[in-house]
Amino acid sequence: MRLAALPLLLAPLLISPLAQAAALSVCTEASPEGFDVVQYNSLTTTNASADVLMNRLVDFDTASGKVIPSLAESWEVSSDGLTYVFKLRPQVKFHRTEYFTPRRDLTAEDVKFSFERMLDPANPWHKIAQSGFPHAQSMQLPSLIKKIDALDPLTVRFILDHADSTFLATLSMGFASIYSAEYADQLMKAGTPEALNNQPIGTGPFIFNRFQKDASIRYKANHDYFAGKPQVDPLIFAITPDANVRLQKLRRNECQIALSPKPQDVQAARQEPTLKVAQTDAFMTAFVAINSQHPPFDKPEVRQAVNLAFDKASYLKAVFEGTAEAAKGPYPPNTWSYAKNLPGYAHDPAKARDLLARAGLKDGFQTTIWTRPSGSLLNPNPSLGAQLLQADLAQIGIQAEIRVIEWGELIRRAKAGEHDLLFMGWAGDNGDPDNFLTPQFSCAALKSGTNFARYCNPDLDKVISAGKTTSEQGVRTKLYEQAQAQIQQQALWLPLAHPTAFALTRKDVQGYSVSPFGRQDYSKVSIK
Repeated sequence: MRLAALPLLLAPLLISPLAQAAALSVCTEASPEGFDVVQYNSLTTTNASADVLMNRLVDFDTASGKVIPSLAESWEVSSDGLTYVFKLRPQVKFHRTEYFTPRRDLTAEDVKFSFERMLDPANPWHKIAQSGFPHAQSMQLPSLIKKIDALDPLTVRFILDHADSTFLATLSMGFASIYSAEYADQLMKAGTPEALNNQPIGTGPFIFNRFQKDASIRYKANHDYFAGKPQVDPLIFAITPDANVRLQKLRRNECQIALSPKPQDVQAARQEPTLKVAQTDAFMTAFVAINSQHPPFDKPEVRQAVNLAFDKASYLKAVFEGTAEAAKGPYPPNTWSYAKNLPGYAHDPAKARDLLARAGLKDGFQTTIWTRPSGSLLNPNPSLGAQLLQADLAQIGIQAEIRVIEWGELIRRAKAGEHDLLFMGWAGDNGDPDNFLTPQFSCAALKSGTNFARYCNPDLDKVISAGKTTSEQGVRTKLYEQAQAQIQQQALWLPLAHPTAFALTRKDVQGYSVSPFGRQDYSKVSIK
């Protein structure tokens, strides 16, 4: 009996090293579309894949506003801006899981593979992505990157077709994550390439464990992470669409972090001794995309009428409750080159009716409003927002039916251009103003699906492209001011709001901060 009891006495001593890390549960608002981040353009998917599982060559430091090293320790750029040479960090290890055992560390071949699958139609992995490569296509990388060379195991060279001042910042975006070429080869040989989307491998701070759609995602801490093992283990995403339920779970300590709280929940959390509020000005814009390819929205007067009909002040008060600033165009005010002198559209239903009459629609018309079922930072109350727009449009004779569509399906169908009016939001990933223009208003983005206004104009395209050919901020600012004026005159969006980004945490959560880009970093989080 005494001998049998001995292991029980020793057991706490044996497991104590593993008990150092505490579990971290994060209440998120929606399921990711998948884990092969290059195929998708939603922030939800980036947060669940690129942010926790993967790394890029470089990162963007929001505090300094500069690009900083990540997988690349250093880089050199040629004087003509056409050649970038990156020196990779040595001994970076890919994840070891039940489905993959890496036989080597990260090399330049992994970087080469990660980009060439997006750029080269002849690459066997190119056609595997059923959703295409929306970011790479909208950012025009296939025509920008001329060649990628693995000069040696830790040196990779990018040769560009033309100088692009946004290139380095673009490499910090989620879709530029680096994949394991060895794992990809294993999947292709096994005839299971689709597993890249549901059994991901990266170099990031956490390792994928299990995903149950609309319920949870589980990750393990990466003990071999080059930046140091995370202090939380496991990491759990508790997928909780209802913001009220997210707050209740936080109060019960079922979640330690709750994302996308409602404005009133932020106020409530400030009064509770066990909770904290994290916040920052978001580099984001909430908007209603107006599909310019769907008549009668192909007429600028009709799109302008929608803008004039909407009572934005009432919308901001009811939906954001004082936690957002009115948007006049695509850029948040904290963007350099923000056109502060553009007036936006006043609330003027009479003028809106005149414009409809001028467009031959004095009796109005029928249309649809698409929105998501659950609240988010850029749309805290989708149902109420859609109803307010519906009521304002009815005042000028536009009868709009509200359609609530699940987030993944909404994104897929919107990228196909099926919508009329679409509640949407955009978060800039890299601090550069072009990150709002090229992905949302270029002709290339129309083809890739991220241009939700479905608008392609050669003059606007020329201005957007010209802004990337120089690093002179003054020159770029003038071009981007021209672009903003054209976008406003054409009324491609109904701009709504620039929100303050909030997250709620338990008081004992340390090391967590809110990113202005909506990205999530749990690698430095601890629970006191």
